[in-house]
Amino acid sequence: QAKIEANSIAALGITNQRETTVLWDGNTGEVIYRAIVWQDRRGAPLTERLKAEGYEPTVKAKTGLLLDSYFCASKIHWVLQNIPRAKQLMADKRLRFGTIDAFLIWRLTKGRVHATDITNASRTLLFNIHTQAWDQDLLALFEIDPSILPKVQECAADFGDIDAEFLGSSIPIRGVAGDQQAATIGQCCFEPGMAKCTYGTGAFLMQNTGNQVIPSEQLLSTVLYKIKGEIAYALEGSIFVAGAAIQWLRDQLHFFKDSAETEHLATEVADNGGVYFVTALTGLGAPYWKPNARGAILGLTRDTRSAHITRAALEAVCYQTRALLEAMKKEGASACHHLRVDGGMVANDWLCQFLAEQLRVPIERPKIIETTALGAALLAGLGIGWYESLASVRKLYHSQRVFTTKNL
Repeated sequence: QAKIEANSIAALGITNQRETTVLWDGNTGEVIYRAIVWQDRRGAPLTERLKAEGYEPTVKAKTGLLLDSYFCASKIHWVLQNIPRAKQLMADKRLRFGTIDAFLIWRLTKGRVHATDITNASRTLLFNIHTQAWDQDLLALFEIDPSILPKVQECAADFGDIDAEFLGSSIPIRGVAGDQQAATIGQCCFEPGMAKCTYGTGAFLMQNTGNQVIPSEQLLSTVLYKIKGEIAYALEGSIFVAGAAIQWLRDQLHFFKDSAETEHLATEVADNGGVYFVTALTGLGAPYWKPNARGAILGLTRDTRSAHITRAALEAVCYQTRALLEAMKKEGASACHHLRVDGGMVANDWLCQFLAEQLRVPIERPKIIETTALGAALLAGLGIGWYESLASVRKLYHSQRVFTTKNL
């Protein structure tokens, strides 16, 4: 669309959904089983058994994560136990594992590079965020040989070059980060206490905690980025269903044809009419962590209209965001004085305004709401020296609108 040639592209950045798991033959490149996505729960029996055996405190101390099938380790274990060829390839040192970034890098470089970045590695349940290395005890726990793992690098590093065969010219891959970390970088949340929330299929709130890992009972402690030797950590809260609830109302209940109509529907009624929507369509994430919870719509009367239920769905996202911020404060994070938001849902002004009223902090929407892609591009720029430092990147941030309440 830009009508440029590959040789005009200075560098490539990759960002990806973090926990989706791929295993392939390192000799032939053949994928041995379909990718297992983050929402897949087939690893739950294993993680529940390990919890019952008392392993969760150790796992959490090392990784900052809960012992949950959300992450990669149980997915890898499932493939090893259920696909005979996988175990044989691992024994032969031919099996390779990657999150989607690592798989793309391997394919784009024609197998010359098997690498991931530190943010994606930190979401596997196999990476020690304190030592910043794959953890031998965790690998043993999940019966995984370290030979299958990618090399872990900083976010703005040399991940090889795209082979010229694909686009006609070689392009250096110089920036990689998981989607939520990339969005946080795109939002320029480089100081401790700064926070962003991305509203897509789910909603993911991250708060920068600087170079300190804050242990948490209700949230995830994770690597935010590592750039030029400087590491930053974050607390993260995951809302499993945000935009997905709007999609459900559109596609299953046919309340509207376009999700953009939700803003009009929310303002069409004076309030929610006493209707509340528990959007646990795939369980409840942080701070509740109830994977078996199911959705509910409460308070229905004969006066209830589709507009009330639609408004309740939007409100539910805001209530859950408030629960995450309250949990972060309870766990010892710095007070959040304003929240930067991005993702498709925040094009809705009504949602942003209601969010400000619930959180009692200003809600800042950037000019570019696709900050995940922006963050990957900024990392690539840092990787080739296009930008000198995070300080120079910070100057690129532009706010499009700030939503506040009269009582702030």
